[in-house]
Amino acid sequence: MNSQTGFLLSFIKYGENDAILHCFTEEEGYHTYFLRGIYTKKNKKKAFLLPLNKLNFSVRAGKSGSMQTVSSFEMLNLHDIYTDIKANTVVFFISDFLNQILRNDNKNLEVFHSIDEFIDQLGAKNYQSHLIFLIKILKIQGVAPLLGKGDFLDPETGTFIQSSTHPIFDSENSLFWKSIISSQDPYGIKIPSPKRKNFLDSILVYYHYHISDFRTPNSLEIIQQIFE
Repeated sequence: MNSQTGFLLSFIKYGENDAILHCFTEEEGYHTYFLRGIYTKKNKKKAFLLPLNKLNFSVRAGKSGSMQTVSSFEMLNLHDIYTDIKANTVVFFISDFLNQILRNDNKNLEVFHSIDEFIDQLGAKNYQSHLIFLIKILKIQGVAPLLGKGDFLDPETGTFIQSSTHPIFDSENSLFWKSIISSQDPYGIKIPSPKRKNFLDSILVYYHYHISDFRTPNSLEIIQQIFE
């Protein structure tokens, strides 16, 4: 039996009463667990199954090569983000995003603490925090653009150059990228609301170039509608 602390990225109902959890843990990185009996009528902890909820698990090791089983778990933090429609939409989008791009990641405390920081920002009603967070993840993964003197970001090479190579990476969007990458306080940078859709689109384009097998999250359309 061992203890794990992790963020719930996704969960799938298995059979009548059980679930399979995909989490990013402080101790082991991305991990999948089997949770027995969570959907029984008497189990009130099914309410804890919320995207990006921070949980502490007691885990039993299975047979060699088999999935570990959660014997018990508790919620560590209670946030208002799940009752705020904008924040809740962002949470679903980011959990979908992370469940995809962290799937092969082992222990990474910088990623783990960045998720914590992002949730705090979102809880403080920083509704552009997901845009900053996605670029911070690129920096941690070592694929963020390299700073240069150019005014236009080339998404394919990840460099700033003197002329535009992609219509969405105009000088304005490119300046947002450069400011976030170079800032000591990126969450303090303000991206005007009318510009956020284009900026998010530019982030998705960049991920397609630099993250293998990246797919656009299904929740993209919802988050774009919420922030129109």
